[in-house]
Amino acid sequence: MTLAADAVFRPAIPPRRTGGPLSLLPFLWISWRDPIRMWSERHFTEPQLYGNSAFGEILVVSHPEGVRHVLTENASSYVKGDLQRRVLGPMLAEGLLLTEGDAWRRVRRILAPLFTPAKMTTLNARMAEVCQARVAGWSLSQRGRVLDIDSEMSGLTFDILSATMFSDELGGEARGFERALNQFLANGARIDPLDVLGAPDWAPRLGRLASFGSARFFEQRVTRLVEARRARIEAGDMPPQDLLSALLLARDENGGPGLSDEEVAANILTFILAGHETTARALGWTLHLLSRQPEYMARLQAEADAFDVSDPQWAEALPWTRAVLDETMRLFPPAPTMARKALADDEIGGQPIKAGATVIISPWILQRHSLLWEDPDAFKPERFLPQNRKSIDRYAYIPFSAGPRVCIGAAFAIQEAVIALASILRAAEVEPITTIEPRPVHQITLRSREPMRLRLRTRRS
Repeated sequence: MTLAADAVFRPAIPPRRTGGPLSLLPFLWISWRDPIRMWSERHFTEPQLYGNSAFGEILVVSHPEGVRHVLTENASSYVKGDLQRRVLGPMLAEGLLLTEGDAWRRVRRILAPLFTPAKMTTLNARMAEVCQARVAGWSLSQRGRVLDIDSEMSGLTFDILSATMFSDELGGEARGFERALNQFLANGARIDPLDVLGAPDWAPRLGRLASFGSARFFEQRVTRLVEARRARIEAGDMPPQDLLSALLLARDENGGPGLSDEEVAANILTFILAGHETTARALGWTLHLLSRQPEYMARLQAEADAFDVSDPQWAEALPWTRAVLDETMRLFPPAPTMARKALADDEIGGQPIKAGATVIISPWILQRHSLLWEDPDAFKPERFLPQNRKSIDRYAYIPFSAGPRVCIGAAFAIQEAVIALASILRAAEVEPITTIEPRPVHQITLRSREPMRLRLRTRRS
């Protein structure tokens, strides 16, 4: 299936700057409001851009060789930047996302066996059950129903997380978690000017103060959950065979201790933010794009009608569904920017950098770059069909990062999203209610600036 050039859909994006580097005040203002608006047109046409500012050396790398060098070949020489730890550290300091060095290797070693393909396969049926229940709860009819897609996808992915990780012990709390997460992302997760300037931690951050209640909600609820399950295990009761029990029972194959309760809680919070939230956003953007391109939606509905999660080869029977999801994450990467700090002098793409330099790899730029993609801003899922995918450089498409720190839950997220799409499209037609395009905004994840609302109606027989 190939659409005519005039039928190709190009979703709206924030306007790109022209001109040179931002001065200090505009940089701080844009970092606070929406970091993806800081990128200029040159970032999408040049393989890399180097600058030396009041914040030190900064190199934005947007070519596969450089991305491979930083994330894989020389990954040990790069760490997460201080800014990310300042922003997310109050909640996720002990989690896999932010730890470094031996501490990271130990936690990753303990967690890796919990996310093998064989383990993920055991979750298929439960994911499908949760998705079918959520769709049935919409009570769709031929008249249609307008849904807040952001909220519904958050609820759906939270239900899946609760069912697969916690044996539904968080059931019924999706709305509370969603409200707390939205408040945290809208306020506490913004890049505060004081964080950019390296102010001491005791200096009050307005966003952090505004999101204090949401952070406490997460910490208290997850801590109670961990403590209750730990007590059950220590009392000799048979715990549910879910991911929470696996985290508490996991041991280091090198003979070291397992995870502390604090480490378990931090990693659960990491999974909520880096798993539940990112998958919800990917599903929301996918349904929006499909509502604008009914030709593609028809392809996915045909696949959904034959979808059978009990078939061991079910994933291979959904090539268009996977391709649409991948193309959506190319255009709207759930995590749009990654920053690394060089631990030693290095050279990337012929550019020498000193220890302490900041290297930025932005999937938002990389996956829309004019040197890497034909018609980069167009929605063309056929790029990712099996026969075409081999032409895409592994390091030109990195929605889950790459190298040693590739997202440990990538297989879980893809599996969850594909099953969710098939479940929704088996039952529903998805239609836009306005011609106004949602605008993406960077709040750790890539969200719509205004809630995305779509009309869903039951499919005609």
